[in-house]
Amino acid sequence: MKNDLSRFNTLPYTNKQLSILVILRVAVGWHIFYEGLSKLLNPNWSSLAYLMDSKGFFAGFFYELASNPSVLKVVDVLNAWGLLLIGLCLMIGLFEKITSLCGMLLIGLYYLSHPPFIGLSYTAPGEGSYFIINKNIIEFFAIAVNLYFPNSRIIGLDRFIYLAKSKK
Repeated sequence: MKNDLSRFNTLPYTNKQLSILVILRVAVGWHIFYEGLSKLLNPNWSSLAYLMDSKGFFAGFFYELASNPSVLKVVDVLNAWGLLLIGLCLMIGLFEKITSLCGMLLIGLYYLSHPPFIGLSYTAPGEGSYFIINKNIIEFFAIAVNLYFPNSRIIGLDRFIYLAKSKK
């Protein structure tokens, strides 16, 4: 029997295209998952410093989140668990569309909190020199690729959900 993924392929991707899309989905998923896991495993982690260091047009919104201890606690839980679950779902190919949208929303909020614009400086040292485009916006668009070039119905747990629905 020919070792060929095309028998599972209901979308017009070649095996190489599908492989790259799955690798991208898993790599981004791993990064997001590990960010969430590291926050959950650190009992002293809080988003307070990050939120208070916000700059740009939406800084007031992020300051408001940080200024109320009850809201901050909810933000911390949602952030850590959101990262963990979004990353896990991306890696295993589960609920691809909603997971991608949630991931884009969360990463988009990080970008809006710390936009890489001229004249803005942050307390924490940056990982590089950025102008308009930074790692958050790149990850945002990597997730968008996953949203617009879905592949979890071919390689992922969504495949089993899709097959079960199509049998009904």
